[in-house]
Amino acid sequence: MYVIDKKSNRVSKVQQKTFSELGFMERKHLQEWIANEPSILGEELLVIQKEFDGFSDTKERLDLLALDKEGNLVVIENKLDDSGRDVTWQALKYASYCSSLIKEEIRQIYQEYLDKIGAKKTAEEMLSEFYDEQEYDELVLNKGYGQRIILVAANFRKEVTSTVMWLMNYNIKIQCLKVTPYQFGENIFLNVEQIIPVKDTEEYVIKMAAKTQSSEEDEDKLAERYKIRLKFWEKHLESFRQKSDLFTNISPTKDNWIGTGIGISGGSYNFVVSSKFARVEVYFSRPKKEENKFIFDTLIKHKDEIEKAFGDKLVWERLDDKKAVRIKYQLDGVNLYDENDWDSMIEFMSDAMIRLHDVFDKYIQEVKLQLTEFLNGEV
Repeated sequence: MYVIDKKSNRVSKVQQKTFSELGFMERKHLQEWIANEPSILGEELLVIQKEFDGFSDTKERLDLLALDKEGNLVVIENKLDDSGRDVTWQALKYASYCSSLIKEEIRQIYQEYLDKIGAKKTAEEMLSEFYDEQEYDELVLNKGYGQRIILVAANFRKEVTSTVMWLMNYNIKIQCLKVTPYQFGENIFLNVEQIIPVKDTEEYVIKMAAKTQSSEEDEDKLAERYKIRLKFWEKHLESFRQKSDLFTNISPTKDNWIGTGIGISGGSYNFVVSSKFARVEVYFSRPKKEENKFIFDTLIKHKDEIEKAFGDKLVWERLDDKKAVRIKYQLDGVNLYDENDWDSMIEFMSDAMIRLHDVFDKYIQEVKLQLTEFLNGEV
């Protein structure tokens, strides 16, 4: 690894170091780095516990326990400069212990962790946010045999890599990530590289190894919820189309939201419902995070005049830790799964969406123009 000096048109080598040379320790440093920024492992993970020891009849403890975007538990084992010989067996034991955890136990484990770090939100709220506002009651966590293992170390012994490759042939979801510290002057850098499976072939390997593990009870519950949503959206769209043609070409769905285009790629006007609220929103989720943030920053400059024209305060969510952005107007205390609430939800959302569209539609052309300038480097 080299640093480029543009002025001198020269490169300088960055020194590869060991964690020991730099005075870093496994739990105090490497574990904390991952816990606070799990994305360094190459994906979105939600760390739900550190030093987890909640196993029956054993005093063993795993380094980090996390959830991935598919609801799978992820056992993360960290070894500093050397993986050691037994890390694979150790991680397999932990994964087997975790395989029996049910959703409520996972929520309790996560809540204990949040209490420990002084978080203000509950485990249910954080889980719902991580899974893109999906209702906690609908989340399926630790389904079947989906448990995963991530091994992190600066160097992996041959007996470890050989065992990992063999386990992958039997559909064990396991990865090896090599972490390497570098130093250049006073600056210290960390490189994280997935070495097993090779990143370019990971998707193929996962597809080949995947097995469908399902819970009939969970699926029955979801099927019933899907029926209710479909019925609600049919009623809502029929009512809304008598007042506006904004959702004319949109069909009812089993999802908890429906949307229509806003005139900018990646943007939409959405209706969203749950067991706790009904809302309308302006939502942008373009592939590049910085483009969504630019759109949001452009719109919020007009916050006062937009809210004045809308007739009420809106909730502006830049969502700095996520790719998307949202501006919403919400009615709390209503329940999608109680048909007695449907009329009030439909009335609220219909009125709010018409006002929301009338207001924001005036700013779309300005946003499109400024976004074009931003993409061309003119802003």
